[in-house]
Amino acid sequence: MTTHLPPEPERRPHVREFHGDRFEDPWFWLRDRDDPGVMAHLEAENAYADIVLAGQSGLREELFDEFRSRIQETDLSVPVARGPWWHYARTIEGEQYPIRCRTPRAAADHHPRVDDSLEGEQVLLDGNAQAGDGDYWALGTWEVSPDDSLVAWADDFDGDEVYRLRFRSLSDDGSTAPTDLDDQVEGISAGGAWAADSQTFFYLRLDEAHRPHEVWRHVLGTDPVDDVLVHNETDERFWLEVSRSRDDRFMLIHAGSSVTDEVWTIPADRPFEAPRVVSPRRQGIEYRVDHHDGQFVILTNDQAETFRVVTAPDTNPGPDHWTELVADDPTLMINGLGSFRDHLVLAERRNGVQGIRVRRWADGTEWVIEQPEEVSTADVGSNPQYDSTLLRYGYSSMVTPSSVYDYDLETRERTLLKQQPVLGGVDLDAYRSERLWATAPDGTQVPVSIVWRPDRRPAGPGPVVLYGYGSYEISMDPGFSPFRLSLLDRGVAFAIAHIRGGGEMGRRWYLEGKELNKINTFTDFVACGRHLVESGWAQPGQIVARGGSAGGLLMGAVLNMDPGLWAGVVAEVPFVDALSTITDPSLPLTVIEWEEWGNPVDSAEVYAYMKSYTPYENIPEGQLPAVLATAGLSDPRVGYWEPAKWVARLRERGQGGERVLLRTKLGAGHGGPSGRYDAWRDEALVMAFLLANLDPQAIEGQTCGIGGVNS
Repeated sequence: MTTHLPPEPERRPHVREFHGDRFEDPWFWLRDRDDPGVMAHLEAENAYADIVLAGQSGLREELFDEFRSRIQETDLSVPVARGPWWHYARTIEGEQYPIRCRTPRAAADHHPRVDDSLEGEQVLLDGNAQAGDGDYWALGTWEVSPDDSLVAWADDFDGDEVYRLRFRSLSDDGSTAPTDLDDQVEGISAGGAWAADSQTFFYLRLDEAHRPHEVWRHVLGTDPVDDVLVHNETDERFWLEVSRSRDDRFMLIHAGSSVTDEVWTIPADRPFEAPRVVSPRRQGIEYRVDHHDGQFVILTNDQAETFRVVTAPDTNPGPDHWTELVADDPTLMINGLGSFRDHLVLAERRNGVQGIRVRRWADGTEWVIEQPEEVSTADVGSNPQYDSTLLRYGYSSMVTPSSVYDYDLETRERTLLKQQPVLGGVDLDAYRSERLWATAPDGTQVPVSIVWRPDRRPAGPGPVVLYGYGSYEISMDPGFSPFRLSLLDRGVAFAIAHIRGGGEMGRRWYLEGKELNKINTFTDFVACGRHLVESGWAQPGQIVARGGSAGGLLMGAVLNMDPGLWAGVVAEVPFVDALSTITDPSLPLTVIEWEEWGNPVDSAEVYAYMKSYTPYENIPEGQLPAVLATAGLSDPRVGYWEPAKWVARLRERGQGGERVLLRTKLGAGHGGPSGRYDAWRDEALVMAFLLANLDPQAIEGQTCGIGGVNS
C-alpha cells in the first residue's frame, strides 16, 4: 500500500482567455511568491521528494564518491597569457569555488602547473572567501584592465542574476594584497568592458523585465550617481552587450534580438565620444563585429543564410561599403570569428561537427584545423593576445576528456597543454562512441551521438539515457563527462539527440524547429527514442529522457506525445508553462521570446499552434512514467511556478502520480547550486533517479524503482 501521498496544492478558480479560448488554470496562484501558501507548498514538495528518494540515499553516496574519485580536486586551469602575466584559476580539495590568480610570466618559463611553487603568485579573488557560509555565490563579471592594474568584478548571492559591481586594485609586484576601491554599483547585469585608459568602465543595467537595456559609463573615483547613460535600448525585443574589439581599438555595444542585430562603436582611447552605428538594424539581418587594420570585420547573414564575412572601413562601415572576404557556403555554417594580427579565425559547423578554420590576412590562404575524431567538438578558447601567433582552443569528444591545445598559426603544429585528468584507474579505451541517424516523421535524418561501454552492456537491448535541448540555435555538441562514466560502467548507454531547433546542422536546422515549425523539435526527439528501440539499443520503457530549461519544455512535450516510450523523465528548471508565460508581457524575457516561439498575444494562429504542444495544456490521461522536475526559487529565466504547476497537473491527469516528484532549490536560480560539491551532489541525486528507473543489472543490491513509495 502507499505510505506517503504527494502534496495536493489548493485549487483556486482562475481562467485564462485568449482569442476566444478559455483554459481553467487552478494553480495560477502559485506565481505569487508573497502568498504564504506558495512557500508552504514548495517545502511540502521537497519533503515528499526526500521521503520518496530516501531509498536511493546509499546509491547517491556511492555515486558522489565515484565522482570525487575520478576528479582531480586540487587542480589548476591552463594559464592564459595576458601582457606580462599568466592568469589562471586554482581549485583546492574541499573548497567549493575556484581561486583566481596570476603570476609573472618572467617567473615561469613554462605554463604553470598544479604542483608548481610559483614565485610572485598573486591571489586576485578567492571565491570561497567571497561566498562565505551562504548557499549561493556566482561571479558574473571579471574584466582585467588594459594596464593590468585593476579588475572589475561583480557577484550575485541569490541566483537571480542581479549583480553588484566592484573594482579591485592589483599591485605590480604582489607585495600588497588586492584591495577593493570605494566605487560600487548595485543592481546591474553581468558583463562589461574597460576603455583604453584603465579608468573608464562600461557596464549594463537591467529593466523591470530583467533585460540589459542600458549601457552606462563609470569613471573610477567618481560617485556612481554621476555615471553617464551611454546607450538606451527601447525596443523590448533587444538585449545589450558591451565588449572591446580584439585589437583593443573600439568599444562595441551590441544590441541583439533573436533574429536582428545592431552594433555601435566608440574609440577605446576616446571613451567619452558618442557611439556610432556600424549598420542600422534591419529586421532579420544578424551581424557581429571585430576590428583589424583600419577596417571592421563583420560576420553576417545578409544575403547569406549560412553567414559570410565582409570588411568595411572603420570610418564609413555601412552596408554600401561592405567588401566580401569569405563567401557563404551552403555546406557549412560560420558561427563565430576572431581577428588576430596576422590571421582571421573562424568557428564553423560542418556536417553537425563544430570546428575551426584559419585564414591568413596577407594572402588569403585558408585551412581547417584537422581533428583526430570525426564526431567531436573543437572550440576557440581564451586568446586575449591580439598579436599572438598561437591559437588556444579546446577539444573534446564523448570518449576523449576535455583537452586544451596551443596551435601555431605559422607552423600549423599543435601542442597539448592539458587533458582533463580522469583518476581512479579509469581505462578510457574501454568506451565507444558513434553517430546514429534517426528518421523523423517528415523523412529528415536526425543525428544521435551515443557512447557506451561494450563490456558492460547486455547482448540485446539495454538501458539508455537520451538527452536533448533543441531551441535558440544552441547546439548540444558531443563532449566528455567524468560523471557520465558512472552510467556507462553500470551498463547504461548515453545518447544526445541533435534535434531541430538547435544549431547542430546549420541555420536551416534551427529555422525548421522554431515558431510554427516548433513541433519538429519534439517529434525529432521521439523519433530518436524510437530509433534506439528499432535499432536494438533499448526496448520501450528502457529509456529515460533528460533535458533542462527549453529542453525541459521538450521533456514535457515528449512525455505527452509518447508516455509509454520512457522509463522516466528528468526535467530540470523546465519551461513547461510556456503558453501562460509567453502570453504575459509583464514577465521577464517574454517579449524577447516572441521571435523564438511566435507571438500568441497578437496571433490566433500562433496561440492555437502553441497550445497544441505546450506541456501544461496537453497532458494525456493514463499511466505516467516516473518524473523528476527541478526548480530554482530565484530563477529569472523559468519561474519556479512552471514546474510546480506542471507537477500538480500531471498528478491530476495521470495514473501513478505518486511517482512524480518536484525539488525546488530555495537558495538558487536557473543554474542550480553554485558550489561544485553541491552541484555534484545534485548530479548524484539525478543519476540515482535515472538508474533506479532504468534498473540495470549492474546496480545489484540497490533500491530500484522509486524507493519509499510502496511498503
